[in-house]
Amino acid sequence: MRIISLVPSLTEYLWALGLEQEVVGITKFCIHPQQWWKSKTRVGGTKQLHFDTIQQLQPTLIIANKEENTKEDIEFLQAKYEVLLTDIINLDDAFFYLQEIGKRVGRELPANALVSQIKTKFAHLESIGKGGTFLYFIWQDPPYVVGPNTYIHALLSHFGFENYCTIARYPELQEVLSKKEEATDYPDYIFLSSEPYPFKDEHVASFQKQFPNSKVRLIDGEMCSWYGSRMMAVPGYLKELFLE
Repeated sequence: MRIISLVPSLTEYLWALGLEQEVVGITKFCIHPQQWWKSKTRVGGTKQLHFDTIQQLQPTLIIANKEENTKEDIEFLQAKYEVLLTDIINLDDAFFYLQEIGKRVGRELPANALVSQIKTKFAHLESIGKGGTFLYFIWQDPPYVVGPNTYIHALLSHFGFENYCTIARYPELQEVLSKKEEATDYPDYIFLSSEPYPFKDEHVASFQKQFPNSKVRLIDGEMCSWYGSRMMAVPGYLKELFLE
């Protein structure tokens, strides 16, 4: 097999399945594992692919994602190559596609074992959020947040948090606030993600002024949005973050 992964989190998953020789191409955003990012051929970004490089690699399987990659690029690739198009907006989707990828790349047993381990870990830490509401920020100017029908929403909901945003998948903050009946109604938590916008310590104070009744926290975007082998570390990360 000659596999190209166009999805950073799934690139890391392919590494966890031991596909060192089979994976021949990745994107410039596939930063884990670092040795692959340094050594594997990069085929552009997730939304700006280099089709000539892909052609040179002669892939037998391309792994893509409906949200990460553009519709036009996916359709172009589907006309020329075998493409496994993943569409992950909840935990069940993640588990399904991790197992499906395992079947397609000849690693069904280790894939099933990994999914089973993730499910067990997730089951042991279900209610850490205790019903607390949150706004999860992914961008700064203008500010965008995460809404329903997204993997991040599903992940945090599983662990007992309730999304303050209920109107759209990735709306602007002002649109969310305008739908609230009481201006004094604040979420319990403001989560500032490390990606795609790299929120840092200096952003916390300004958000705290805007949401004085909320707890403002930086949160690891990879932990919250990378479905794949990284899911194994999520319960431990959240436990450390919220049960300090």
